[in-house]
Amino acid sequence: MIGFITKLKQRTPLGWLQLRHDKTRLAVAIAGITFADILIFMQLGFMGALFESNVKLHRQIDADIVLLSPQARNLSNLSTFPRRRLYQSMDVPGIQSADALYIGFTDWKHPTTQKKTSMLLVGMNPDRPAFMLPEVSQNRDRMKLPDTLLFDRGTRGDYTDLIAQLEQGQTATTEIDKRTVTIDGLFEVGASFTTDGVLMTSDQNFLRLFGRREASTVNLGLVKVEPGADLEQIVATLNAQLPEDVQALTQEGFVTFETDYIKKNSAISFVFSLGAVMGFIVGVVIVYQILSTDVNDHMAEYATFKAMGYRHRYLLGVIFEEAVILAALGFLPGVGVSLGLYKLTSAATALPLAMDLGRVLIVFTLTLVMCNVSGVVATRRLQSADPADIF
Repeated sequence: MIGFITKLKQRTPLGWLQLRHDKTRLAVAIAGITFADILIFMQLGFMGALFESNVKLHRQIDADIVLLSPQARNLSNLSTFPRRRLYQSMDVPGIQSADALYIGFTDWKHPTTQKKTSMLLVGMNPDRPAFMLPEVSQNRDRMKLPDTLLFDRGTRGDYTDLIAQLEQGQTATTEIDKRTVTIDGLFEVGASFTTDGVLMTSDQNFLRLFGRREASTVNLGLVKVEPGADLEQIVATLNAQLPEDVQALTQEGFVTFETDYIKKNSAISFVFSLGAVMGFIVGVVIVYQILSTDVNDHMAEYATFKAMGYRHRYLLGVIFEEAVILAALGFLPGVGVSLGLYKLTSAATALPLAMDLGRVLIVFTLTLVMCNVSGVVATRRLQSADPADIF
């Protein structure tokens, strides 16, 4: 090991010297790789935000098992099933409670600007709040008041004044479907690709606002099991005993249900994946052009090395050295610029766009692969470097 390190120190960094010789070409190469990395980072960031934002509410559900209609596709398209299925589920040994959850989209007016926007309205039993959100539990009594809602401080849009007003203990009024409602309390979930924000209230208030909905049909059933009960066995029993108009999933299974729908049926997921692939291809083309030009410019020198007895493997090592150096130099500014764009985009869209170590490692690996693939293609010309043609 010591001998290898000694040889590495004594080795002439020919690849770096060649890159540094033409500073303009080096700058163009770094800019190209940086651009490709930014493109990949942004596409992967958008995809991560797509999945994370669309399951935020799912992860906050305070239930061990979720009942839903087999016709449901995702949270935005849940369909309904009879409420009596909740009572029937209580016959299964090990189940502690089963509560109804009503979900629907509604247009509401911004309390200040009066601009309409679509919000996800959730109705629950206020005595047993459906979400693991402390502020929802603290404001359960307020939700019982007629036409009173809680507001999501993570809602997309300019709600600074409304949030400040609510944090000071004041209330605000607005309209939903020509009905005046009172906003009296805050919680935080955040916007997603499908909704600007969330409103929460009691089941009774929900049914008042959705006049055509009946209490006998629900969107979700939230089931809690007794401590120590076999969760998977209870889910299997529910699916076997309950009619086919309802299915049971674990809470984590409900999260997977949403993400699977996005992966299989959402066009936007495909678009982000394609964007990342295109960024990789752009990087390969840019690095290939740089390395190929470098090989052509130094063909005589490479032929001279061959005449001096250097093996073809040594020459390949020089090109791959250049590829690795370019990958590192282009990746670092790519990370920095992407961090800034993440913050800017997150502030503008209220989406959970954040850098994580896993994504950094993935993009760095892709950058290395990108540059080395380009190096493999560019070194094909080295095989034709014949000393006889030079001398």
